[in-house]
Amino acid sequence: MRSLGDRLRHTVLFEIIALVIVALVGSRIIGRSVTEVGALSLMFSVMVMFWNLLFNWMFDHWDRKYRHSARRGVGVRLVHAVLFELGILFAGVFLVAWWLDMTLLQALLLDIGFAVFFVAYAFGYNWLYDTVFPVTKA
Repeated sequence: MRSLGDRLRHTVLFEIIALVIVALVGSRIIGRSVTEVGALSLMFSVMVMFWNLLFNWMFDHWDRKYRHSARRGVGVRLVHAVLFELGILFAGVFLVAWWLDMTLLQALLLDIGFAVFFVAYAFGYNWLYDTVFPVTKA
């Protein structure tokens, strides 16, 4: 199991890197200012940081109980990333629609695009994080 300090480092690094990527690349893709997309990204980041702490804590407990904290390969990482994104997709639609003054359908499509990016990003980030900061067996 990861310590609270390790979990906080994981979350903060994840969000800072994502914030920079989304603000710079996202603004170019959707034709909005870096400031507008950056502010949206920051709001999303705060929401997601709380979800990240809760989700990963629950996932670690599930992993310990049912997989006995075995090495996390591609399959487990894919499940982890997809479930994480599904958990925040719902709330994200309303935030995007409100902030960018879009219809819910437009916001859903944009949010799905961000979710696809974040599934790949979460997969790669978590795999790299586990390599750099491996989980110690209890």
